[in-house]
Amino acid sequence: MSALDVLLTTVGALGVVIVAVSARMRRWPVTEPLLALAAGVILGPAVLGVFDVSDIVADPSTLHTGAEILLGISVMGVALRYPFSEIRQHWRRLALLLALVLPGMALISTGLAMWALGIPFALALLLGTALCPTDPVLASSAVTGDEAEEDLPAHDRQLLSVESGANDGLALPLVLVALAVATPLTAGQALGESAWQIAGALVVGIVAGYGAAKALHFSERHHDTETGPMLLFTLLLTLLVLGVAGLIGVNGVFGAFVAGLAFNVTSTGGERETEVEIDEAVNQFAVLPFFVALGAMIPWAEWGRLGWGSVWLTVAVLVLRRAPLIFALMKPLGLKVRGAAYLGWFGPVGVAAVFYLTEEASRAGADPLLLGAGTLVVVASTVAHGITAAPGRALYRVAADRDAASSGGR
Repeated sequence: MSALDVLLTTVGALGVVIVAVSARMRRWPVTEPLLALAAGVILGPAVLGVFDVSDIVADPSTLHTGAEILLGISVMGVALRYPFSEIRQHWRRLALLLALVLPGMALISTGLAMWALGIPFALALLLGTALCPTDPVLASSAVTGDEAEEDLPAHDRQLLSVESGANDGLALPLVLVALAVATPLTAGQALGESAWQIAGALVVGIVAGYGAAKALHFSERHHDTETGPMLLFTLLLTLLVLGVAGLIGVNGVFGAFVAGLAFNVTSTGGERETEVEIDEAVNQFAVLPFFVALGAMIPWAEWGRLGWGSVWLTVAVLVLRRAPLIFALMKPLGLKVRGAAYLGWFGPVGVAAVFYLTEEASRAGADPLLLGAGTLVVVASTVAHGITAAPGRALYRVAADRDAASSGGR
């Protein structure tokens, strides 16, 4: 049997089950990525051996492309999730997260890798920068759905969403710095490439998002667009931005996020709400093939060779990579203790890390230690944040209700 047939069958079966229980799933300690990951492990060589992923393992570019498309779809959904007037209110807090927390997470992860694995600074920096972005795919399970809207305040959900959308692309300069340390790439080349990739993506995103919204307005005024095709408008916009970005060599993920913001600003409220519903639904199921493949290609042998140091690294990254920074900036970020605890924990490592790990592998060579340690952290984060998303929201609600009752009693 072909790998494609197995993948299609698995994704289709998971999709049917998820649709059937979608309303209940948000209350369960399970998420779509976690289900797909488990299915991949079971079908992969470690258990049943019916899903052959040798081609993906041999060529990291396949997984890199899949990660880029999934991230593009996800960050487009993030950019459309809330009215731009609400997103704009977070710009100061977002600036703190991008300017201080993002590089801070890279440095902490780098130091932890050197401590736990005993590896050189250059290799640890490659790992630390790949692990630093907050993943929008995994974070969406914590901030979307009726339960999340009931349990969590809007400003905390919005901040985590927008941060996860923005820092996926803006982690690129940090990755290029790591490549400049670990490869013949010079500091000047890294700086020039960073400027071109980010500035180019900004221009592509603004032009594409603004132009798409205006074209949609024009066609609607002249009744030239049918309802069916229009439902996939921003999905096609995402693919357009990714394609153009690839042609001119700029960061497609950041470009898709900017395009979503530009579309958000230019479109009407009704258009945005329609598009975000479709994008969220597409994102919910687009994760399935990626995480099935990831589960099947887990490098169990390399994990075993890494020893206990990889376990300490994984635990330390999940606990220390983000939370101490959020607590240190709790007042400037306008967070209460419960908000800092929630945002400090729910900064998952996921698809964005795989995207940058495979980018580094294509440029610096596929180091088994780098890919092994990186995938271990990604899988651990998928499991840990998947099973704690629903209980975490419930704990937040309990803490908020207790604080409200205490305040009312005084």
